[in-house]
Amino acid sequence: MRKALHSVITGTGSCIPARIVRNDAFLDSSFFDGSGQRLDKPGAEIVERFAQITDIHERRYAEDDQVASDLALLAAQDLFASCPGTDPEQLDYILVAHNFGDITADNRRSDFVPSLAARVKHKLGIINPHCVAYDLPFGCPGWLQGVIQADYYLRSGDAKRVLVIGAETLSRVCDPHDRDSMIYSDGAGAVLLEARETADDAAEPEGILAHSSRSDTVQAALLLRMATSRNHEYTGTELFLQMEGRKLYEYALRTVPQAIKDCLEKAGLGLSDMSRLLIHQANGKMDEAILKRLYALAGDAPAPAGIMPMTISWLGNSSVATLPTLLDLISKNKLEGYAIKPGEVLVFASVGAGMNCNAVVYRVPELGA
Repeated sequence: MRKALHSVITGTGSCIPARIVRNDAFLDSSFFDGSGQRLDKPGAEIVERFAQITDIHERRYAEDDQVASDLALLAAQDLFASCPGTDPEQLDYILVAHNFGDITADNRRSDFVPSLAARVKHKLGIINPHCVAYDLPFGCPGWLQGVIQADYYLRSGDAKRVLVIGAETLSRVCDPHDRDSMIYSDGAGAVLLEARETADDAAEPEGILAHSSRSDTVQAALLLRMATSRNHEYTGTELFLQMEGRKLYEYALRTVPQAIKDCLEKAGLGLSDMSRLLIHQANGKMDEAILKRLYALAGDAPAPAGIMPMTISWLGNSSVATLPTLLDLISKNKLEGYAIKPGEVLVFASVGAGMNCNAVVYRVPELGA
């Protein structure tokens, strides 16, 4: 009987910073619109409206002495601590998804050299020279794209174990004079993927069943970009993360539901086979709209209650870290009302700067498999 290789998740880890920043921390902020005009609404009204639109009530920021690679290391260490017997020296690849490198609290300049993956490997003390470490900038979908790249390595037989991390400190690239700064947060998440053999004719193959990606750059490349402060009187030279919120929302509604549907069909499954949708925690209301549009594509069937677990209300949007952090919380029974059971079909989906969009369909292996 012929055997096929499939990629399975054998460990998860995360780093959720301890520093909690609640919405009331922004009550006295001076916010400006895209034309540089100061918003004349009271701070309480701006913050309340923000919470209504995004579902975000608090977020996490890294400590002043931490950078993204530190958070990545902590996520990796958390993973290894929860997977006794796993030897980091046996890793074939370390992929770290991020978009801004290491940024210190007192200097907004991005630091990319050496790569964050190299720094993580160094801090883990991995000696094996054949453990290849590199970074992956792909907007918010970067971590999921790393999983997709890992799947190619594993299914080809080129690798047996790949560590994929997403880490970001968005609090250090957001404009304090932009309302959207309240969306962003810091964090890191990690997964270990390994190659497993299954029979070609297995009734229900396990692990990653299908994936898809797309990049729409002609019309959408600048929906998320770096720019000067919205406060035109600001004299600093830093560039800040800015987005075209309405256009980004429309792009996500056009692309993400169809990407999920297409990826399920590629796996030979339908929407009714999906047990959970783990979606990038970008904006609570936007993610709800994506879910509604997804089920509309299937004939207006209502989405089952609880099918899309959310953490954005208390963790905010930490870019590449939202999905692996969400997965880790569920895997370790730390998200009330959610658990992962063998045989379930999980769908991962993300959208972000590029503009990029991707999806992965994953069947949870049976215990002991």
